[in-house]
Amino acid sequence: MKREFSSILTKLFLLALSCCLIRTSSGQTSQVMVDWSKVMRVSKTTPTLQVVVNPMLRSNSPIHDGSFLALKELGADYVRYVPWFPYTRLAVPELFPPTKERTYWDFTLIDSMMKDFMDATAGHSVVINFSTLPVWLFKTSATVHFPDDPNEVFWGYNEGTILRDSSLHELLGYYSRLFSWYTKGGFTDELGKYHRSNHFYKIAYWEVLNEPDLEHNISPKEYTRIYDAVVAELRKISPSTKFVGISLAFSNEPEWFEYFLNKKNHRVGTPLDAISYHFYASPVKTQTLDQYQYTFFDQATGFLNKVKYIESIRRRLSPSTITTINEIGSIIGATGDDIPLDYWNLSGAMYAYLFTEMTKQGIDVAGESQLVGYPTQFPDVSMMNWKNGKPNTRFWVLKLLKDHFGPGDKLVETQVEGGNQELYTQGFITAKGKCLLLINQRNKDVQVTLPADIKNAGIEWVDQTTGDDQPKMEKLSTNTVTLKPFAVAVVKY
Repeated sequence: MKREFSSILTKLFLLALSCCLIRTSSGQTSQVMVDWSKVMRVSKTTPTLQVVVNPMLRSNSPIHDGSFLALKELGADYVRYVPWFPYTRLAVPELFPPTKERTYWDFTLIDSMMKDFMDATAGHSVVINFSTLPVWLFKTSATVHFPDDPNEVFWGYNEGTILRDSSLHELLGYYSRLFSWYTKGGFTDELGKYHRSNHFYKIAYWEVLNEPDLEHNISPKEYTRIYDAVVAELRKISPSTKFVGISLAFSNEPEWFEYFLNKKNHRVGTPLDAISYHFYASPVKTQTLDQYQYTFFDQATGFLNKVKYIESIRRRLSPSTITTINEIGSIIGATGDDIPLDYWNLSGAMYAYLFTEMTKQGIDVAGESQLVGYPTQFPDVSMMNWKNGKPNTRFWVLKLLKDHFGPGDKLVETQVEGGNQELYTQGFITAKGKCLLLINQRNKDVQVTLPADIKNAGIEWVDQTTGDDQPKMEKLSTNTVTLKPFAVAVVKY
């Protein structure tokens, strides 16, 4: 029995040793090398986000206070605000065409959210985009009826492809009055009646329409005509406001950029202050989280190639125009409770990767989408937990980046020994000192050996363990760290 017991112990020991060796061999360490003396580029990129209007941002929402508090504490510039058509009564202040007897201007439901947004972003630049045009401005085969309940989602409002007034007089009247309501304290309506608002907001940027290649299927030529007319009209009201154009959903057609960025296609004197376009990673429905990790980063890399091509067009035709990629996110077609918990970490890691790569390409604004999504309105892009009103992982990744990186930072030569595709890293020299960004692109732990010069450094990170809480911080006692799946971390020297 002693021999049998001894034999069993020996086998258990060898089994344990075998398991240990398997873990050691599979836990390959990624060696990070940084040359702080070799500056590759100076950053122009501001990390920020967009806020899309929906019922969860109304004053009676249980997450209203938490959402606007998070926005205020983030303190970002270039925050994009979009009242959007799925909640028609929250987006369009003139829902019916004027008659000889009356007009239908009503900002009752719209003003409170606009005020909350402007209060939360006070002291910072904003990009306002009342993108949804009243459907009555378009020729439609039938009257479009929308819900009486402002909280009811309605995807059928965005009808029509041809404006009923080709002179743009109606469209310009709508936008000039809306713009005056928020910048000049009020406006005179179509029948000569004055409507007082007492709003005198300073709007840094106004974006003309949203995703015209998708919404109303507008051509580059027609969009440029609308842009020029709107800009000319609104500049009369606020000469200091700058304008953002294009706002494309799909950036596959070079015709848009070739046409819009060519000043020969615009009215003389029309400013081309900024262009915008969007990106969402989107896996096929049959994929799982383990497959998402490859799809997301592969699609992100493919998009960056498009960015490079678009930037070459911009530099050639209109080099003074800035680029704002103001919708960056991922959509998995989720309804809400079916979202894997680690998805939020993966989506945040992808944004961190795109932000850094966009910094290398000289993009001016990298805007994550969006502050609040929830069931019925793209829950998978939300940066707030719609159940408890706390910021989720995607928000905390943005805040981690915003707190440490921005325009003026110097990007230095950074490498991972052996070209390990699991780890993405970049060294920055910032106004506060040296920082090293680390992103685990895979759904497994990654061991990282940091450069030897990390004495007295600290690390701040977002991963599976932080959840809806703020990033964790600790002092480094060794130059070897383990990143959890899809972790985003900043080593602060």
